[in-house]
Amino acid sequence: MSKYDVAVIGSGPGGYVAAIRCAQLGLKTAIIEKYSTLGGTCLNVGCIPSKALLDSSHHYDDALNHFEEHGIEVPGDVKVNLEKMMNRKASVVEQTTKGIEFLMGKNKIDVYHGVGSFKDATHITIAGVNTEQGQSAEGDDQEIEATNTIIATGSKPSTLPFIEIDKERIITSTEALKLKEIPKHLIVIGGGVIGLELGQVYKRLGSEVTVVEYLDRIIPTMDGAQSKELTKVLKKSKMKINTSHKVNAVERNGDEVVVKAKDKKDQDVEFKGDYVLVSVGRKPYTDGLNLEAAGLSTDDRGRIDVNDHLQTKVPHIYAIGDVIKGAMLAHKAEEEGVFVAETLAGQKPHIDYNLIPGVVYTWPEVASVGKTEEQLKEAGVEYKSGSFPMRALGRSRASGDTDGFVKILADKKTDEVLGIHMVGARVADLIAEGVTAMEYRASAEDISRMSHAHPTYAEAVKEAALAATEDRPLHI
Repeated sequence: MSKYDVAVIGSGPGGYVAAIRCAQLGLKTAIIEKYSTLGGTCLNVGCIPSKALLDSSHHYDDALNHFEEHGIEVPGDVKVNLEKMMNRKASVVEQTTKGIEFLMGKNKIDVYHGVGSFKDATHITIAGVNTEQGQSAEGDDQEIEATNTIIATGSKPSTLPFIEIDKERIITSTEALKLKEIPKHLIVIGGGVIGLELGQVYKRLGSEVTVVEYLDRIIPTMDGAQSKELTKVLKKSKMKINTSHKVNAVERNGDEVVVKAKDKKDQDVEFKGDYVLVSVGRKPYTDGLNLEAAGLSTDDRGRIDVNDHLQTKVPHIYAIGDVIKGAMLAHKAEEEGVFVAETLAGQKPHIDYNLIPGVVYTWPEVASVGKTEEQLKEAGVEYKSGSFPMRALGRSRASGDTDGFVKILADKKTDEVLGIHMVGARVADLIAEGVTAMEYRASAEDISRMSHAHPTYAEAVKEAALAATEDRPLHI
């Protein structure tokens, strides 16, 4: 029987990063993955393929609607080759997952393909399984011994109790990433990150898209100003946004799907389309782990409880990522994976969960770090706010990306930055400036006095800081 210092169950961003860091720190490490490819949801059916389709559809939308204003004339009709687009997405996924395989070899990490389950608190059984990709990983069951184990099995799409996902017309994000036709009318249940991103993909490709959201605004966990701005932009693209709608039934009749709901006036409404994307969040995935054998259990939301060191109630078993409390974000899981590895190596790492950024990869992009205005009001914190519109930037006008803004929230007395919220071109990358500033506890004045290259989108950050500090932005 092989013995390891650390066994990692699950090879998503949290799991594979944890394994790499453990190996770098000299710990003998194994990683166990249920499917035939590494990378988990994020690389296979989540972050990476969705961004590939977002980029491809963005190019198409530009060619169709924006090339002409740039003086670019395309002979003939611009057409979508969905099969080719999906093949490119698959190629991006393959390259990325093979990159993880390379990193496992480079760091001398043993990889086991099969379902890992606890035999007891220190022994893990690995059983062969037929993968979703249709390839067989069947073989003799294996057993390994691990001094420490990291559970990183991630999450699966959630649904509503009365909805039956048939994976044909009533689908989750997994199926939406591999459709063989462009929907005529895609109904998206849920106005969160995943639903809006995939909704925009198919809207660009020619689908009519209707979003049905239970709460009174889309992206409800982000700052209200961001929700308002993104709603305006999506409606401008003819995407239909229906907030304060409670879905109570989804019925399929052949190729037609009917979504029944109650609107804000408690009146019955119906939406008819040919596809329904159920995008109501994700839930922790611990099926098959046999947690009880290790002395573990989950809470009423399916999560594994951990302490501040990410230890479960069995001290040498840790859990990270989507199976524990907190935002279900790949980069949050990565930080936790590194945290556990460095803890096991005797170091004293830290994570500031307030400074884990959140991003929506629509166009314009949406990005946040720190507290929202709603959170500060609820906590009774006195703050000041400074905003700057992207349309006032020369760089934005040059590229034609004039939607959006940067908003900085700072403590009214100390001027320390408490939150930065952005909507605009490339803000998914730009938010790192906000994270860096807040990690060093910068004031709004600190940011306002830093030189920002001209012309760039980043100038909006400096201008918003000026607005928050002295209400004196230079370019508006």
